[in-house]
Amino acid sequence: MARGYWIVRVDVHDPEAYKDYAAANGAAFEEFGGRFLVRGGPFEAVSGSSRARNVVIEFASYAQALACWNSRTYQGARAKQRGAESDIVIIEGYDGPQPASAGPAQ
Repeated sequence: MARGYWIVRVDVHDPEAYKDYAAANGAAFEEFGGRFLVRGGPFEAVSGSSRARNVVIEFASYAQALACWNSRTYQGARAKQRGAESDIVIIEGYDGPQPASAGPAQ
């Protein structure tokens, strides 16, 4: 079964106001088995637009990722989100075949 992911891009304009949300959202991620794969860190926006911070959270399935978003626990945390703008995509991972290697570059 393919895993599910939250892909989040965030601009935090007021770190003090954002702290309440950051402190509250962990309970939902724990409840639904969310695991941070990316939580900030250096990056290069090599094409298109970007935000200052990027986060990727992995769940056991797409259904679990959606259930976390729709949960009372997460929605309660989300109601505390202040001082930031974000884009969030919930997506099913790919579990199929990978492209074949063309061999070493010549």
